[in-house]
Amino acid sequence: MMDETEEKTPLMNSDSENGYSSTAEQLLKGPINSELTSSRSTPISVPDIKYDPEKKPSAGTRSSSQHSTTNLQSLMHLIKANVGSGIMAMPLAISNAGIVVGTVGILVMGLIATHCMHLLVTCSHYLCEKEGHAYLDFGQVAEVAFKRGPGSMKKFSKAALIVVNVFLNITQFGFCCVYIVFIARNVQEVVEGYSDWKQIIQVHEVLLVILLIPFVIFFCDLKKLSYASMAANVATVIALIVIFQHIVQHTKPANRFPAFTEWSKVPLFFGSAMYAFEGIGVVLPIENKMKTPEDYRGLSGVLTLGMTTVTVLYTAVGFYGYLRYGLDDKPIRGSITLNLPHTWLYTGVKVIYSMAIFCTYGLQFYVPVNIVWPHITSKLKLNRRAAKIGNYIFKTGVVLITFSIAAAIPYLDKFISLVGSVSCASLALIFPPILHIITFWDEKDRFGPCRWHIYKDVLIAILGILGFITGTYTSFDAIVDCFKNPNKLGCKA
Repeated sequence: MMDETEEKTPLMNSDSENGYSSTAEQLLKGPINSELTSSRSTPISVPDIKYDPEKKPSAGTRSSSQHSTTNLQSLMHLIKANVGSGIMAMPLAISNAGIVVGTVGILVMGLIATHCMHLLVTCSHYLCEKEGHAYLDFGQVAEVAFKRGPGSMKKFSKAALIVVNVFLNITQFGFCCVYIVFIARNVQEVVEGYSDWKQIIQVHEVLLVILLIPFVIFFCDLKKLSYASMAANVATVIALIVIFQHIVQHTKPANRFPAFTEWSKVPLFFGSAMYAFEGIGVVLPIENKMKTPEDYRGLSGVLTLGMTTVTVLYTAVGFYGYLRYGLDDKPIRGSITLNLPHTWLYTGVKVIYSMAIFCTYGLQFYVPVNIVWPHITSKLKLNRRAAKIGNYIFKTGVVLITFSIAAAIPYLDKFISLVGSVSCASLALIFPPILHIITFWDEKDRFGPCRWHIYKDVLIAILGILGFITGTYTSFDAIVDCFKNPNKLGCKA
C-alpha cells in the first residue's frame, strides 16, 4: 500500500506545460554542488518535483532534499546570478544619464528591482500555502495567480504562464546574441592591438561561431556545463578585481561631469541598467532550494543582502568607470573592457572575461534549446538515430540564428539596451507588481491603509511599461541611426 506521504508528493511542472523550469532547475547538478550558472537569469536546480495545477499536494518537502543549500550558498548563488556581462556596461549607462542622475538612478532601480523580487517571493509563498504546492516557479506563480484572481482574469491563466515563459526564453536568446557581439568585439580589440590584421566584427563572429557549434553540440551536457560554470565564475572574479583596481586610479574630478545629460538618452540608460539587473529569473529557484527559506525574505534576509551587494557593486563600477574614462577623446564603449589599455595584463583580462562569457553562452543556450527540441521530437516521432542527428542540426541552426542577429546588430551598447528594455523590463518591473495585485485581490486588507500598495504596484508597472516602450524605441532608433551614419561617434561596428 502506498505511503500517505507518497500520495501527496507535490507535482511541480510537467515538461510539456512548463519546460523552462524543469530544464533550468536541473541544469547544474554538477560537481561540488555547483548549481548556478555564472550569469544572470541563470537556472538553479531544485528537487525533481512535478507540478500539476489541478492537484493540491501538501507542502513541506523542501527541507528533505539532500541538495538543499545553506544561507551562504544561496547568497553566493544570488550574487553570481546577477553579475555577468551587464556590469561591464554600467559606466556607459551612467554616461547616458549623467554622473548624479545615473548613479542615483542605478541605486533607485536596484531598490525597485529588489522590491519586485520580494513581491514575487511573497506571491509564491501565499499561493503555495493556499494551493498546497511545495514550490512554484515564475511562470507557475503567474498561472495560479490568474486562476485564483478576479473572475475576468481566470480564463487568462494559461496565457499568463505562456507569456512569462516566452519572455524568459526571449531573455535567454537575447543574452546569447549579446554574448556573441561581446566576445567578438573584445577579440577584435586584442587582435588589432597586437597585429596588423584588421577585419570587421562580423569576421570575428564567424570565427567564434565555428567554435561555438561544436561546443554546444558535444560539450553542452549537464556535467560538462557545471565545470564551465565554475571556470566562468573564477574568470569573472579575477577580471573584476583587475578592472576595479584600474578604474579607481587616475579618476577625474566628479564636478567636471554633467549631473544630467538629456532626456533623449535616459531610455538607453534604463535599458542598460535593466539588462544588468535582470536576476529575477533565479529568485524563486534559489529560494526553493534553501534549507531555511524563511531566511530569504525580510530586511536582513538573503535576498535583500544579496541584491544590496549587487547594487553597490554595479554603482561602484559604473561611477568609477565613468570618472576614469568619461570626457576622454574616445567615448566610453559598450563594455568597460574595451576601454582598457593595450597592455599584457589588461589584454589577459579581455581574454579571460571573453572565455567566461563563451562558457556562459553554453549555459544560457542549454535551457531554451532543451525546451523547444523535446516538443519538436514529440511531433515528428523520430527514432533514436534520427533524433540525435536532428538534435545536432537543430542546435547548429539555433547558433546560426543567434549569430545572424548578432551580425545584424553589431553595436554592443545599443544591443544591450534593446534586450534590457524588451525582456528584462517586463520580467523585473511589469509582471511582479501585476501578479501581486491579482494574487491579493480578494484580500484587500493586505494592501495597507487606503490600499496604498495597489497604487505603488501600479506606479512600478507603469514605470516598467514606459521603460519598455521608450527604451525599445530609442534603442531601435539608435541602431538604425548607426546604420545610416556608421562613422558617427559611438557607432563603431
